[in-house]
Amino acid sequence: MPYEWPPLVPGDPEEIACRVAAVLEDAWQRLAAKQHEVIVQFAGNPRTPNTVAALEEFKQAIRDFHRRVDQEARQFAQRQLTHLYEKGGRQAAEALGTTFTWTTFHRDALQSLAADSYAEFLRRSEEAERMAGQFYRAARQAARREVPLLTAGNMTAKQAAKNLADRLAAEHRLTYVVYRNGARVPVRAWAAAATLTKSTVAYNAGTLNRAREAGVEWMEVFDGADCGWTSHQDTDKATGTLRRVEDAAAWPISHPRCRRAFGARPDVTTSARTD
Repeated sequence: MPYEWPPLVPGDPEEIACRVAAVLEDAWQRLAAKQHEVIVQFAGNPRTPNTVAALEEFKQAIRDFHRRVDQEARQFAQRQLTHLYEKGGRQAAEALGTTFTWTTFHRDALQSLAADSYAEFLRRSEEAERMAGQFYRAARQAARREVPLLTAGNMTAKQAAKNLADRLAAEHRLTYVVYRNGARVPVRAWAAAATLTKSTVAYNAGTLNRAREAGVEWMEVFDGADCGWTSHQDTDKATGTLRRVEDAAAWPISHPRCRRAFGARPDVTTSARTD
C-alpha cells in the first residue's frame, strides 16, 4: 500500500517532530496489522497457502518500514537540519552585526551533523526491525515444523492451531520496541525524541559555528532553571552562565528534548574573566 505522506517541508521543530513521529508510527502500525493477519491465519487454518502468503506480506511490511524510516530520516537530515542550522547561524550573525553565508566551514559541519543524525535514526529503527524479523522467522519455522504436527497430540487440530497462534502473539508483541537494555519504547516516542534532539543540536551548531567563525570566545547559556551542564541532574547548572565556545560545542544539549540555546558574547574575552 503506498504512503500518502507529502515530502517534509522545513519548519517549526515541534511540528516536524510530530510529523516524523506520525509517519513512522503509521509505518509501524501497518507492520503490526500484517502481523495480526499472520496470527489470525495461524489460529484459523494454518495449513492453507494463505499462511505463506500472509507471511510474505509481513516480510514486505518489514521492508516498507525500513524504507519509510530511511526516507523520512533522509528528508529530515537534508531539509530540516539545513533549515535549523542556517537559522541558528543567522541568529548569531544578527547579534554580531554581521551576515551568515554558507562557507565551506559551515557546509562541512552540516554534512557531518546530517550524516550522524541519519545514522542515529537507522540505529534506533534496527531494534524495531530486529523484533519484527524474529517474529517472521519464528512464524516460518512454526509453519514448516509445527503445523504438520498439530494433530499429533491429544487435542483437536483447531485447538492446537489456536494454541500455536496464541504463543506466537505472546512471544512477539509489536506494541512497543523493546531495546537491548530492556526499555520499552513506542515508535512514536523515540521518533519524536530523536527529531527534537537533533533539531536543537542543529540550531545550536549553527549558532556556535558562526560565533566561532567570528572569533567569539564566550557564549551565554539559556536553558531550563534546573538543567545541569552535562546532564539534567548535573549540579553545575547551565542557564545564565558563560561558557567557552569550545565547551558549548561539546555540550550543545545535556539530555533528550533539551531546549538549550546560546547567545554570542563578543564583549567577554578570556583576559576579562577573573573567575
